[in-house]
Amino acid sequence: MHVDCYASLNSPWAYLGARRIETLCARYGATLRLWPVDFSVIFPASGGLPLPRRAPQRQAYRLVELARWRDHLGLPLTLAPRHFPVQEAPLAQAVIALREREGDAPAIRLAHRIMAAIWADDANPADPATFAALAAECGLDGPALLRAAEDPRWAAMRQADSEAALAKGVFGAPSYVIEGEIFWGQDRLDFVERRLARG
Repeated sequence: MHVDCYASLNSPWAYLGARRIETLCARYGATLRLWPVDFSVIFPASGGLPLPRRAPQRQAYRLVELARWRDHLGLPLTLAPRHFPVQEAPLAQAVIALREREGDAPAIRLAHRIMAAIWADDANPADPATFAALAAECGLDGPALLRAAEDPRWAAMRQADSEAALAKGVFGAPSYVIEGEIFWGQDRLDFVERRLARG
C-alpha cells in the first residue's frame, strides 16, 4: 500500500504526526511520500483560513489542543515558537528537490527535522546556518540543497502539487491519502492504521 502525506512544514499538527505515520507505514509495509504543498493555494479554494485570520476563539482553542496532544504523545512542543511561521517556500522547495533527485526517505527525514526544529527546538530552519546544521544531521549538504531549491522548476512543481492536492479533495494539513481516501489530521492516525491493516 501507499500513503501520500500532504503537509505544511509550518504545521504543528504535521509535526505531531510525523514519526507516527512513518512508524505505521513501516509496520504495515506501506510506502510513504511527503508533499510539502502550499496552503496559501489550498485554503482560499477550500474554505480554510490562515491562522492569523481565524476567530480568537479558534486560535485560543488551538493552543489548548496543542498542549493536550503534546502531553498525550509525550513529545516536546513549544506552543508559541519564536520563528513561527517560518519562510516556508525555500524549505519546501529544498525538500521537493531532494525527493525528486534522491527519493522519498531522505526528503521525509529532512522535512521532519525541519518541523522538529520549529516546534521542538524553537529554532529557525529558514536561517541558512541553521538549515545547514539540520541537513548535516540528516547526512545532507544543506548549502547545496538551498542552492538547488532556487531552481524555478521546484517552485513550479510545488504549485502543481498544491493544485493536484486540491483537486483530490485535500483541504488541511496534514492529510493522509490512501487510494483516494482522505484522513485529515494527526488525530485520525488510528483510522489510518485501520485502513493500512485492511490492506
